[in-house]
Amino acid sequence: MNILYLSNHLNTGGITSYILSLAKGLKERGHNVCVASSAGDCLDRFIREGISYIAIPINTKAEISPKILFSFFKLLGYIKEKDIQIIHANTRVTQVLACLLQKYSGRIYVYTCHGFFKPKLSRRLFPCWGRLVIAISRQVSDHLRNDFKVGQAKIRIIHNGIDLERFAACGPEAKSAAKEKFGLSGAKVIGIIARLSDVKGHVYLIRAMPEVLEKIPDARLLIVGEGREKAKLAALAAGLGITKSVFFLPSVADTAEALSAMDIFVMPSLKEGLGLSLMEAMSCGLPVIGSNVGGIKTLIRHGENGLLVEPADSDSLCAAMLELLQDRFKAEALGKEARVFIQSNFSQEKMLIETEEVYKECLSVKD
Repeated sequence: MNILYLSNHLNTGGITSYILSLAKGLKERGHNVCVASSAGDCLDRFIREGISYIAIPINTKAEISPKILFSFFKLLGYIKEKDIQIIHANTRVTQVLACLLQKYSGRIYVYTCHGFFKPKLSRRLFPCWGRLVIAISRQVSDHLRNDFKVGQAKIRIIHNGIDLERFAACGPEAKSAAKEKFGLSGAKVIGIIARLSDVKGHVYLIRAMPEVLEKIPDARLLIVGEGREKAKLAALAAGLGITKSVFFLPSVADTAEALSAMDIFVMPSLKEGLGLSLMEAMSCGLPVIGSNVGGIKTLIRHGENGLLVEPADSDSLCAAMLELLQDRFKAEALGKEARVFIQSNFSQEKMLIETEEVYKECLSVKD
């Protein structure tokens, strides 16, 4: 098959990781793959994998933008020249672009829904869902059906897959080296990797830290990610008098290295489609704590492979973090079960096969 992936940008993040995994894996399975985007800090990773790339000016959040038209005209001829069979959109803006491309090229497009959206009027009037919609979790599928009235027959649930070789448990020496690199030598490190957005719940994690530090003075919080909430979060840490115990690290291309520095991983989101960084942490054998919301409930089975707490509850977060930091044997046992769970249910190979089947299904349906 000839496949074209669309994304607003290729900056570090869940959607970029998803597209890279699909593009690389399906290329290895013999398909011709191209990515169209407005570039980003991960572009070189696509190039290193030999994935074709075409630059389009799609770096906009506006559903009605001249950038969409410019991108449309640039891609229309390319699609016909390369005989693209499947167009795969991954954001709202690229949904609109893909819908236009489908209309004027006659090629099929599918869309992956990576999370939850506000049911805006524009989405209702111009849904642009494509031939089929991939939902990354059952909760996202429910959201599409209940909030946007997408028919169940149009939805396919395919969980994100993890490269188990890249995200593997590291030994004591590797963990010590990673901590030293990030200035955390000798510390018990609580970590999170997520964009700095209010929906990710960083505020509640920071508010939980003073009590953790009272009992474990050498605990440190490593926050990896970028976003508009950074100043607010830094001010909160300063107001609580814990600035020296909270470390902010910009988005990193290699999340495996950052995870290597952590002793426990926390995902305190208020909403979450599935939680790619949480899956990566589990694959690394880290003990994990997550909010009892969205797709996180798909990943964490409380007391078996991690701990669940109610969202927006700093006291419960604090108790869970102390439990894992103070009980090494329980933490190790949960971490081992977490990796086994990801190996059994969320392998990258499974995601590739199921996505390939969606493409084949689309191509087999006659208009």
